[in-house]
Amino acid sequence: MKCKHVADFLVYLVVRFFICTVQAVRIETGAKIARWLAWLFCNVIRIRGKVVDENLAHAFPEMSEPDRKRLIRQMWEHLFLLVLEVAHAPRKIHETNWRQYISLRDSDRLVRCLLDDRPTLIVSAHFGNFELAGYVLGILGFPTYTVARTLDNLYLDRFLNTFRSGTGQYMIPKNGGYDQIVDVLANGGTMTFLADQYAGKKGCWVEFFSRQASAYKAIALLALDNDAPVAVCGAARVGEPLHVELNTCAVADPRETGEQVGTIHELTQWYTSRLEEIIRCEPGQYWWLHRRWKDPRKANRRKLAA
Repeated sequence: MKCKHVADFLVYLVVRFFICTVQAVRIETGAKIARWLAWLFCNVIRIRGKVVDENLAHAFPEMSEPDRKRLIRQMWEHLFLLVLEVAHAPRKIHETNWRQYISLRDSDRLVRCLLDDRPTLIVSAHFGNFELAGYVLGILGFPTYTVARTLDNLYLDRFLNTFRSGTGQYMIPKNGGYDQIVDVLANGGTMTFLADQYAGKKGCWVEFFSRQASAYKAIALLALDNDAPVAVCGAARVGEPLHVELNTCAVADPRETGEQVGTIHELTQWYTSRLEEIIRCEPGQYWWLHRRWKDPRKANRRKLAA
């Protein structure tokens, strides 16, 4: 156990040194490095290359192989830019200058929800700079609570949460945090979820990019049980690094659209479809690395047939 703590601390020191180095580099220089690293990871290392290519081939069947390759490279460049932006955000974006970096699109309904006494659920995906979106909402005076898996390295977990909580974004552990979520909603708070991860064979099966995908039932269940509006948001990078457009794609209020999204499956499919619309606008800013479309039901059917 002691050896693990030492190893974790050494990894933490390496990461801190890396972050300090990134912060010392000008944004423009970092963007050039990101382009070079994107080429390296896309053309040479090819981490999860088969998974990414298959996901894109299914999502965009009309897209040619060279176009998919360009999109994969865009995705890797986006991921490295995201790290660069997270490192620089606390030093560059403040209460007095956030308008230089962040633009708000169709935010009226979201703001009304956040100002209401009722709880609000914000649903997004591993798209754009979702970390920066939570950071900016805190700057605007809207504290949020986010469910996230606790990192195995407690030093890194504490370091990451320090950034997230700097302006009022509080983390709730994915395992064992249900009571905290209930308390937040009972007190009219705001919960944010990244709703594009595989939820297992017992999840709610919905259509995502023309394929069946398993989504977590808890988001829709919490919204319906707590009479909470669900806002689907994205934070796409626009132009230069650190310049993000926070877009409120749609809002579903149980009091207004109960008949249309009145069940867990209907509401889950609704926000999943809205997320797909956002991703299709800027597919190069989505994490196509995820094995989002695993379907164990097919494997079970093959076993039964055998």
